[in-house]
Order: sequence, then structure tokens, then C-alpha cells
Amino acid sequence: MVLALRYLGSACGRAHAGFSGGLSAACSPALGRLRPLCQGGRGASTRAFDVVIIGGGIVGLASARALILRHPALSIGVLEKEKDLAIHQTGHNSGVIHSGIYYKPESLKAKLCVQGAALIYDYCNQKGISYKQCGKLIVAVEQEEIPRLQALYERGLQNGVQGLRLIQQEEIKKKEPYCRGLMAIDCPYTGIVDYRRVALSFAQDFEEAGGSVLTSFEVKDIEVAEESPSRNEDGMKYPIVIRNTKGEEVQCQYVVTCAGLYSDRISELSGCNPDPRIVPFRGDYLLLKPEKCYLVKGNIYPVPDSRFPFLGVHFTPRMDGSIWLGPNAVLAFKREGYKPFDFSARDIVDIITKRGPAGVRAQALDQDGNLVEDFVFDGGVGVIGNRILHVRNAPSPAATSSLAISGMIADEVQQRFKL
Repeated sequence: MVLALRYLGSACGRAHAGFSGGLSAACSPALGRLRPLCQGGRGASTRAFDVVIIGGGIVGLASARALILRHPALSIGVLEKEKDLAIHQTGHNSGVIHSGIYYKPESLKAKLCVQGAALIYDYCNQKGISYKQCGKLIVAVEQEEIPRLQALYERGLQNGVQGLRLIQQEEIKKKEPYCRGLMAIDCPYTGIVDYRRVALSFAQDFEEAGGSVLTSFEVKDIEVAEESPSRNEDGMKYPIVIRNTKGEEVQCQYVVTCAGLYSDRISELSGCNPDPRIVPFRGDYLLLKPEKCYLVKGNIYPVPDSRFPFLGVHFTPRMDGSIWLGPNAVLAFKREGYKPFDFSARDIVDIITKRGPAGVRAQALDQDGNLVEDFVFDGGVGVIGNRILHVRNAPSPAATSSLAISGMIADEVQQRFKL
């Protein structure tokens, strides 16, 4: 979910627009500088790669890193439409390292989240990236919530989540002195991190291994290279042409798309299935005043209601010491609509022509209007379809799962494209 910040209430103050990033000098090379494109073919600016990844968010960058570490002899490029990397969903999330307790056993979400959390902690330790394993309490405040809480605890055990305990009122107060509840799940493996910093570190790893990042490259067309004297050699080796809105071109053998909010549109550009469709919902958070942050030590979540596909309003500490409270879920009138009145007519048309559940955080809908809750990966048919892998739906906890997802994508790319 895309997140916006808002201050309300007596314990809240005014939010500052944007994010400071807090990046060390070591991360600065990965900020997404615009690299000049090589000249070639019909006088247009072109460059050729074995594999191109479309999308410079955390999933795309993790996948690019995984591919080049496995296949160092390949030329691999990342295309990002913004001038900087990881500024949309990666840079606008709550920063929680999820444990994997919520997700259906044996689902991709559950498997990749549990594996991904362990990988994120290991990666941050290796790279010296700060994080806090502050834990989480999932708290039942009504008697009727206790059976759901116990069932959630059993689900977490099935998923292999580390360190889970059911605790009673007195122990709740010991862990969170200002929290009151009848019973809670203590989930010590949950943490927080700055995911944009993690993503930029992935980008740095990728570039240091020989990868190329092209920013300010908004994809407009994906097509088969035309046969012409100037394109004969490249056209045979690099049959896919990716063109941006400025007329610049990149040629490649294979494509992996990790386009997030635009995954359905990029799929359509390649001639593949447009479903599932992306419907953007904005999550608004309140921010506790600094003098009230002592009230919360770790993540505090309610018992989720199985009728709804979101986890409920919760308290989330941040790496900068602030405390977020939220989110709600409101229909965004623009796919990158972080402000209440951001508007895009095209995005609205896409939304209102799809039937979907009202009042829920719908990220992807199938052609019947049903919420798609798990990760979705697909390809297509024909010359382009056989050379492309789409990451169609990567909802929360995709940031937590990014390294695990990237391993699976690398496996699929290797098998599908016979690298």
C-alpha cells in the first residue's frame, strides 16, 4: 500500500512532507544517476543487454542483484522511470520487517515472508544497515477476539515464525506499559528498517557487479526489433526493443518486469494479459507528537478481522524514532497519489471500470473483480511473451520478502530462458 502521513488528534502534531532518506555516503552511488545511452541503430539512442529489468523499486533491484550475482557474464540493465530509485512503494511504506504470521500456510506469501525476513536481517548485518528488532504484540481487547488470536498463533507456528508466545495481561503491561489487552501474541522476530536504504544498497551491489541502471527511462513501447540493414546483427541477438517516452531505445534478449503500481500497464505494452488489474488505495497515517512517543516501544497491532484483507490500525515505530498510527485505506485518484487531492483521469477510468470490494485495500483485482492476495508471476506467448517474465502482484510483505522473491525470480528466469 502507498502511504501518506497526516497529523491529527491531541497526541499528534504536523507531518513534514517527504522523506529525508538518511543515506550514508556509501549508498550515494546507488541514487539512480542518469547514465547516457549508447548511440546506434537508425540514429536513435540505443543500448543492448542480455536481460533488462523494468522497475527500480526494491523487488526489481533485488532481482537485478540476484541475477547478476548468479550470471556475472551477462549484461543486465535496470530501467526506472523516475530520476531516483525506490521512491514510490519502496519509499512510502511503514518499514516493518514482517515475521510471516498472518499468511495462509503453504502460500507464497507465507513461505517468502519467513525466508525473506531472515535474509533481510542477515543482509543488513553484512552491510551495516541499521534496523531494530523491536518485536510486535498482536493484542486482543475483547473476549470475542481471543479465538481468532489463538488461531492466528497456530497459523504462525505452522508457518515457522520464530519465537511466538501467547501472553496474558500482566506480561502485556511489562512489554508495553501503556497497552491494555486480555491476551496477546508476542512476536519478537518483527522489526523495522529503512527499506529505501536497503533498496539503494541492492542497487550499489548490482552496479559494483557490472550492472547498469538507467533512470528517467519511462517505458512507452515493448516490441520486436524490426529487420533492417542497420539492425541485422543486433536484431538477431537482441530481438526485443524497449522504447521510452523520449524516443530512446534499449534492446535485449529477455525482460523481467517489476513495475509495481504499473505492472498491469507494462504487461499490456508487451502484449500479455492485463489481468490482474492494479487498483491503488492510499494509506493515511497519524504521527504521534515527539513528546508522546514514549507511549509505544514496539509494533502494536489489533487482532485482524478475517472479513477484511488488511491488518487494522496499528502503532509502528520508525527508524527515526517517530511513531506512526494507521493506516486507513482510501481509494487513490492517482497511482502515485500521495496527497489527498492528487488526481489522474486515466487512473480513475481504470478504477471505476472494475468491480471490486468496497472499503478494502485492493491492490490487484482479477477479471471478475476478486482481490488477488498472493504473489503472481506470469509470461505470455509469441516472440515477446516467450522472452518476458512479469511480476504481476507483489503486495505487502514484498519488501520483507524481496530477497526471497529475487531468488525465486532468478530461478524462474534461469529455467524459462535457459540462461
